[in-house]
Amino acid sequence: VQLQASGGGLVQAGRSLELSCAASERPSSRYAMSWFRQAPGKEREFVAARRSTGGTSYLADSVKGRVTISIDTAKRTGLLQMNNLKPEDTAVYYCAVGDPILSSIRMRAAYRYWGQGTQVTVSS
Repeated sequence: VQLQASGGGLVQAGRSLELSCAASERPSSRYAMSWFRQAPGKEREFVAARRSTGGTSYLADSVKGRVTISIDTAKRTGLLQMNNLKPEDTAVYYCAVGDPILSSIRMRAAYRYWGQGTQVTVSS
């Protein structure tokens, strides 16, 4: 499975961006899609995740209330809608797909497939 992330760019603080992650094929009958981000000099960190079967969205505390994650299983595409962006949201954003158990859904190691990353830069 290959993942293609897109939608990044340069925006002013307070504006919105929608990131997209397209899968080359259906990963499996059941999977989770997640987004992680990595700022310069920092570790890659969890942003959001959601299972293909629906239900709860899992969000990092730093983005709660500003980010929505969704999956269109028919199109094999995931979206990350980010509102009220802040300069601290500046990072390379990566989408990932796997089948993690609940306790691992926020962990990088739980995801088998990764996209190449898309740069998000938020100016103040």
